[in-house]
Amino acid sequence: MYLERVLCRNFRNFEELMIDLNPNLNIFLGANGQGKTNFLESIYLMATANSHRSSITSEMINWDQEKALVQLLLRRREGKIKLAMRLEKSGRQVEINDNPLDKVKELLGYLNAVLFSPEDLKLVKEGPSHRREFIDLEISQVSRYYNHLLNKYDHLLKQRNNLLKSIRDGKSTDREMLSVWDEQLAAVGSKIILKRIEVVDKLKILARLSQRKITEGRENLELEYDISLNNFSKKLGEAELREVFIDALISKRDQEISRGYTVVGPHRDDLILKVNDMDLRKYGSQGQQRTAALSLKLAELEFMKSETGEYPVLLLDDVFSELDGLRRKALINIIADKIQTIITATDGENLSGIKNNSYNVYQVKKGRIKKRVN
Repeated sequence: MYLERVLCRNFRNFEELMIDLNPNLNIFLGANGQGKTNFLESIYLMATANSHRSSITSEMINWDQEKALVQLLLRRREGKIKLAMRLEKSGRQVEINDNPLDKVKELLGYLNAVLFSPEDLKLVKEGPSHRREFIDLEISQVSRYYNHLLNKYDHLLKQRNNLLKSIRDGKSTDREMLSVWDEQLAAVGSKIILKRIEVVDKLKILARLSQRKITEGRENLELEYDISLNNFSKKLGEAELREVFIDALISKRDQEISRGYTVVGPHRDDLILKVNDMDLRKYGSQGQQRTAALSLKLAELEFMKSETGEYPVLLLDDVFSELDGLRRKALINIIADKIQTIITATDGENLSGIKNNSYNVYQVKKGRIKKRVN
């Protein structure tokens, strides 16, 4: 798949922008704060139905405007698809081929994209929420049903937490209702856990291969899904896992009432990363952590290809300045005719070795983008 055209109107610092893209390599150059990351954000927004920078719609609209538009022309094997998102301060509306959709999340699955930025070091260095988000976004791009499960689980979790707080604060004595929420939460949560484990099992093979290539065989990267439920085994089926989940909720009930929130479930799980049996988050060097983050992103590319039959669009936001020779070489090796790649970089950055036989270069300045003559 590849993007043919991107149109932005009043999105961030773009007033009116229409860019035709090369199906292979596209390089956007400019100083910081000119709009390079905004351009990538507009694309990633259409792939995931969320901005990776802000959850507030009004922040994506040009400061003196009331509404904005992002429109993409996408080429997939089955033909061209036009995607559009209309943003207003009151909310967002999406369209596929000029047909309005009921929910913004219905946009998922049309455009697949992998974003790699300096912020991705958080995947390795910071708390579990970053790794859960990584897994959930990846699966959601290839499975709308999984995204539906996430939304349903979040709703049930909020309801259960509200009841826990009410019991703690003496506003409710309805402990029997907790059993009802336990059943529903476990039914949905067990499906989420099993899907995550399935995907992590695929990712760990792909990420291990990437890590060994980048480090020339010196490092073995291991991924392990760390589940918050006691008595869990990978041999459990969905029905058995549901019972284990319910038992865990019952065993933690007094603790949860005291705290006012649910302490076990997929919202508390983590992804453990190890290099040569060493916990990467606790003991890994910055170089090892960067390599692992890159390996995860390369694995994400291959996973999406295996699930959809097409490579996703690759978005690289100011990452080459952060990479040493080995990691830069690993990225260059995948920037080939098979993957449409969109790179942002500063004007003076050395991008030698990146350009392939077919590429476009664009200059970004004060919210305007102009194609250069190669």
